[in-house]
Amino acid sequence: ALTSLTTGLAPIDHGVVGFRMRVDGAVLNVLRWEVPAGRRPPDPFTVQRQSAFGGRPVPVVTKAEFAATGFTAAHLRGARFVGWRSPSTLVHHCAVLAGAGEPFVYAYYPGIDSVAHEFGLAHSAFVGELRFVDDLVARLLDALPETVTLVVTSDHGHVEVPEEGWRSLAPLTELCAAVAGEGRFRYLYARPGAAAELAAAAAACFETEAWVLPRERLLDEGWLGPPPARASVRRRVGDVTLAARGPVAFRDPELPREAELRGLHGSCTAAEMLVPLLAGRGRAR
Repeated sequence: ALTSLTTGLAPIDHGVVGFRMRVDGAVLNVLRWEVPAGRRPPDPFTVQRQSAFGGRPVPVVTKAEFAATGFTAAHLRGARFVGWRSPSTLVHHCAVLAGAGEPFVYAYYPGIDSVAHEFGLAHSAFVGELRFVDDLVARLLDALPETVTLVVTSDHGHVEVPEEGWRSLAPLTELCAAVAGEGRFRYLYARPGAAAELAAAAAACFETEAWVLPRERLLDEGWLGPPPARASVRRRVGDVTLAARGPVAFRDPELPREAELRGLHGSCTAAEMLVPLLAGRGRAR
């Protein structure tokens, strides 16, 4: 979704179709830009070729540690990187750039997502983070001149998944060559010749809790954007996708710590797909 925000394209067009996805036969962790067994990851340009922001050199105010990552190269190509190390300097950079006459500034703050993942949505830590971000937005409004509009949005919502909501994929192991995606949008890659059998077995196990989507249905129904999909993108999604409907998620045997998360996202429920869009004028004089 971040790549969709920066390029204006659907995942089926830009090709970043999940947190983990199969690229050239190996599962790429997009956020870490890593593949297993110490292999060299793909060039970000071969995975996502579109420039951010229509090719304009927009300043991007985001965490300094993201500067040299493969994911930054993939979804912020052509932007001007402005790193922050504390939220107060996020405000400072935005104010300086706006004061210098930049027509558009993109800023990213990951705190709500991080806290929701770790603690869930009912925890006092999450409530505290919401209060902190409310104050951060107020500080931005106070720092920006009246000629500037601040727009606040998100790349996704969250769903609370209790510990008992995690589902094992053990019944499908013999039919799977690899697993990717994320807990609530799990890609299953079939062993050669087993795609139809995998789809049937996945439906028998999980159709009461998830949309069970063979690859053709996922792409043809536009779950990742209007078809058609390029051949390279078709290969990145699973032969079968499990898209969670209820407060459940599906374990990846290669990523056991993912099941420690309490707030999750990735499926197509309203809680995950409907995000805020708030706007207000700067208040600095």
